[in-house]
Amino acid sequence: MLNDIDLSRTDLNLLVLFDVVLEERHVGRAADRLNLTPSAVSHGLGRLRRLLNDPLFLRTPKGVVPTGRATELAGPVADILARARSVISTAAPFDPIKSTRRFTIGAPDGVSAVLLPPLLAKLRERAPGIDIGIRQLLPTPGETSPERAWRPAFADLEARAMDIAIIPSADIPARFHRRTLYQEDFIVAMRAGHPFAKAPTLDRYCEMQHVVVSHAGDAHGFVDEILAKQGLSRRIALTVPNFMFALAVIAETDLITALPHSFAVLHAPRFGVVTVEAPLPLSRFRLNAVAAKAAMMDAGLAWFFNVLAGAATEPGRSRSRNRR
Repeated sequence: MLNDIDLSRTDLNLLVLFDVVLEERHVGRAADRLNLTPSAVSHGLGRLRRLLNDPLFLRTPKGVVPTGRATELAGPVADILARARSVISTAAPFDPIKSTRRFTIGAPDGVSAVLLPPLLAKLRERAPGIDIGIRQLLPTPGETSPERAWRPAFADLEARAMDIAIIPSADIPARFHRRTLYQEDFIVAMRAGHPFAKAPTLDRYCEMQHVVVSHAGDAHGFVDEILAKQGLSRRIALTVPNFMFALAVIAETDLITALPHSFAVLHAPRFGVVTVEAPLPLSRFRLNAVAAKAAMMDAGLAWFFNVLAGAATEPGRSRSRNRR
């Protein structure tokens, strides 16, 4: 990307500046992150524009937007910076006991609520100074292709808005490192004493009023696709943005919902919620932990990725999957 002459008159900080402005899409916010003045950031962008012979970022009333050339450079620049960080980190090997880093995980709430307890237990023992941030991930509304449905998660990984994503898709681009954590399916949940639990037939299932978890409020879930193939339908009486909310609602109403099996086994008893097998075949899928291959050159992230994978196979979590 840069020839010998260019390298002789530039420095790595310009690439860091490019990366931060690309992520923030705002000169002022980028300046705050870099502990620089806005004028210093603007001056650095000017040097980059001359170096790369492109405007790179165009001003708008709300900030800046990248040019086509800047978008093309995003991946190569991120790779260069990841490699540079990896080289520098070898001078001070990652020590989990002493580390005070923060890692961000993106996952659907039904997944993070399952993995977080064993993960926190492992960190308390092995890396008490490490902190975690959790971002809720949901597929793009209305998108039926798994690869496209989770495309925003891949973009956030490459932009380092998060370190690891956990997604229920096997369509992972080759530029990402992946590991299957566990397999999941769905069961039907309702309040204790609900009449549906005594006779959970398909006809009665369709007669019930349902809660669907949908961040966008879309009253049409994957269950409806399965029902439609059989010429059936159900009433979606309520949509909520996450599975924990759904648990709280069905505990106090006659609504029923489909919940991830592992999530329900771990959390339903606290709400007085019971579960039954679904009277129709629901999807079974693999949950994959995903990180950018370039980012995995960071010894700290590679260590954390392995700890997360280990938390997914904790004996306690495995036993909960076998309880029916």
